[in-house]
Amino acid sequence: MCGLAGLFSRSLAAQDVLPAMLERIAHRGPDDRGLWADPEVGLSLGHLRLSIIDISPAGHQPMVSATGRYVLVYNGEIYNHTDLRARLEAERASPPWRGHSDTEVLLAAIEAWGLPHALEQAHGMFAFALWDRRDRSLTLARDRMGEKPLYFGWIGADFVFASELKAMAAHPGWAPRVDPRALSEFLHLGYHSGHGAMVRDVYRLPPGCMLRLHAHDLQAPRAWGEIAPRLEAYWRLDQVAERGQQTPWAGPLTAAANELERLLSGAVERQMVADVPLGAFLSGGFDSSLVVALMQRHSSRPVRTFSIGFDDPAHDEAAHARAVARHLGTDHHEQYVGDREALALVPDLPELFDEPLADPSQIPTLLVSRLARRHVTVALTGDGGDELFAGYTRYPAILRYWRVQRHLPNAARLRFSALLERLARSHPPIPAGNAGMRLAKLAARHLGTHLEALRRSQIGGPDWGLLSELTCDPDAADVGHPHSPLRQLLLADQRDYLPNDILMKVDRASMSASLETRVPMLDPAVVEFSWRLRDRDLVNREIGKRVLREVAYRHMPRALLDRPKQGFAPPIDQWLRGALRDWAESLLAERPASLDAAMDGHRLRTVWRLHQAGDLDAGYILWRVLMYLSWARRFGVEG
Repeated sequence: MCGLAGLFSRSLAAQDVLPAMLERIAHRGPDDRGLWADPEVGLSLGHLRLSIIDISPAGHQPMVSATGRYVLVYNGEIYNHTDLRARLEAERASPPWRGHSDTEVLLAAIEAWGLPHALEQAHGMFAFALWDRRDRSLTLARDRMGEKPLYFGWIGADFVFASELKAMAAHPGWAPRVDPRALSEFLHLGYHSGHGAMVRDVYRLPPGCMLRLHAHDLQAPRAWGEIAPRLEAYWRLDQVAERGQQTPWAGPLTAAANELERLLSGAVERQMVADVPLGAFLSGGFDSSLVVALMQRHSSRPVRTFSIGFDDPAHDEAAHARAVARHLGTDHHEQYVGDREALALVPDLPELFDEPLADPSQIPTLLVSRLARRHVTVALTGDGGDELFAGYTRYPAILRYWRVQRHLPNAARLRFSALLERLARSHPPIPAGNAGMRLAKLAARHLGTHLEALRRSQIGGPDWGLLSELTCDPDAADVGHPHSPLRQLLLADQRDYLPNDILMKVDRASMSASLETRVPMLDPAVVEFSWRLRDRDLVNREIGKRVLREVAYRHMPRALLDRPKQGFAPPIDQWLRGALRDWAESLLAERPASLDAAMDGHRLRTVWRLHQAGDLDAGYILWRVLMYLSWARRFGVEG
């Protein structure tokens, strides 16, 4: 796990800019750093190393291939690198090895098989930049599910790329302007999706893709419309989904559980390989508990596990994690935190998370990452289980509503939608309490006319009339879609919510503590198998993760696992009425024009006042506004 940055410039000296870019993301690689430059073309590559595999100097980057043709800066882990190494040796295509790092194996595979085939064979999480000295071309690539980040774009005439957006802020020409579309989406959802970053002219490389640019392509800024045709997908989730649904699992649930356990156990075993101490996050829920149980199977000593507890019992899961750890016999570490410790993180969130993120679980994720880093350098997580195996409670809720709504005549649907729109935007806003909250959620759901709109409304929740309706991509509509409604929701979450919220959150939180996290649920074989399962293998009587539960029950008593899904979120509503009130009001007082263009400023003041009075629980939408304001202030973003 590492950090990388690069610069193509005809006017700037790399030695003046690249070290500053690396310094901004030094947390991603505290063990080593390296620079490489091709002055003739103006390209410079920089790397920060968190040593995990082959911690000797043989793993130093930027790394030049054995023939000297390729130069690589790489962030991540190739979990099957020993298998790839053996294949290269069997084919007599391996170079004289300098060490045993996965970086060296990846370079050798690229030289022997070509980049597309090497990527198809490499299973892991990664983002990298590869310079081809012969063809004078730069290729950027990202892993299948989007575990590792990679930004690129132009600042003036200079092409820049980096693991995190904040590295680009070290460029002397940095003058960021907010992207209005990304801001609107963020305020609705708490994250934003798509190819663009929150600032204009900077892009995210899509998961499963590589982008090849020749030296002459790097010399002038290009819009996304010019970039997109140069993208090449070496792996496509939609194709995996289609193949899986065309060859559904025909056996009984027990056989499906056997196969899932075999695949997931293999993924866990591969991801436990490290030359440094290793452990796992443990919340006490199904996913993290199962990962830890399988780790314990493959370990000769107790696995080190980590959890965070809150003093507020309503937001505390530590007791559940402790019970699971006791049953599995792990070496368990927990830390209880009060409001003071958690709130101390809030001013630093924009710097730590790089782009605006308003997932409240970002705070406990930061805390558990810091706790784990005191003991280990690598931690496995249970992320991905909800998106692959239908674990979110919003899925049954959306499907219930969809079964009714889709049969309503269009005229009736539109009239009802207009009525709910007026109620949602009433003045004052509809009050807190069970009836008011149910009405607000119903309004939010009904404003969408297809599944994608319903999915987004459930993620975003009620906005209390602050925001205009979020326009959905027409390509996401369900008309003529080959998958079942449940599968449409899962595909959308795997393409959107998983990489842009969950994986982004875990990457930034863990790497801010110089901790590598690994996600066994996202092993390609596990992902592919999940798409072969039938809907009834996933959801039974509106309870999700049916097949995953069958596997977990083999390792732990049902009494430890069968409890309501609690989540991992702190009491934002209370904090904004208490210790965070002054901080919030100072941000709201200097609200920039970009925010006024995205929402009703007068209504924002009304919602804030009603929230303070306890007449409205609007903490989640207010948290999004405040996370954007704090981020814009920190990064000097213009409207």
